[in-house]
Amino acid sequence: MRTLFTFSIVLFILTFNGNAQEVQKEILIVGTMHTVPKIVKNSYKPMLRRAKTYNPTALYVESPRGNDTLSWEYLKDGWSKSYKAFYYLSDSIQSVFKPNVKKYHTILEKSFSDMTSEDLDFMISTFAYNRDNANHEFYNYIKKYGIQGSKKPTRYEDGDLTFKLALYQDLKLLTSMDDQSTNREYHEAWSKCSKEGQSNGNNTINHKLNKKAYNAAILPAIFRGLGKHTNKRKSLEQLHLSSSFTYVTIKTEGCTQGEIYWNQRNMKMAKNIGEQVMASDSKRNIVIVGASHVIGLESELKTNYPELKIVLAGE
Repeated sequence: MRTLFTFSIVLFILTFNGNAQEVQKEILIVGTMHTVPKIVKNSYKPMLRRAKTYNPTALYVESPRGNDTLSWEYLKDGWSKSYKAFYYLSDSIQSVFKPNVKKYHTILEKSFSDMTSEDLDFMISTFAYNRDNANHEFYNYIKKYGIQGSKKPTRYEDGDLTFKLALYQDLKLLTSMDDQSTNREYHEAWSKCSKEGQSNGNNTINHKLNKKAYNAAILPAIFRGLGKHTNKRKSLEQLHLSSSFTYVTIKTEGCTQGEIYWNQRNMKMAKNIGEQVMASDSKRNIVIVGASHVIGLESELKTNYPELKIVLAGE
């Protein structure tokens, strides 16, 4: 009887551990510099090498989802010329293109090397039809540069990091997670906070922070360590302070509104990430996002998705 009891306890522990390991999922957040200057055009190469070693099974990108009508309502006439152009391209495609779900899935089952030019054109049109900007850009990149990617640095996170990583990992689809539904209000608050800061000393504080951050990044940038430097917690926290307007010593209406809208965007992005990760079978998920968002995303994901392991690239 004692032997049977001991066996039952061991079996329970093994089963519990096995189930815990089965549901354990991880998110690695990588902060980017978006577009880098020509003088440091190779900054994304070390970041790509490190991302490959993580061996992600899903790749999340800072791009609006196709069904996010609120974000696209803003973006169709918003700050980004490329998003604006894509929105109207998508509208025009929707009036002439006929989706073919079976053909779409058949192409996705192929290796990148087996996809024909016709396959790529079909996928590009399908993504435009679905207002899927991330994958529309990804497959246009493949058509332009091939499956090895651009030989020369594009100086942008998509061409030098995201797309090359997806090709290396054989990930056929990128997962969008951005939310820009309140971005107009955020930029209006930013402008208001800046005007208010001209007379109360807040702008001087922000200028000093930015200058200090710039000087600290010079040596790492020279030695191809800009990405590593950017992803240090100290750097990420400074970027968060600037973007959330929490550096101010005098609270004003514009700065307070800006902080609210910034936190709302991070909250919505984290929700988009967390819900999709939880619904998927992917265990190793990498999020490639502007470095200013990293601290906010980490906080939101840890608070609202405690079952997920959240890791920052610099730690």
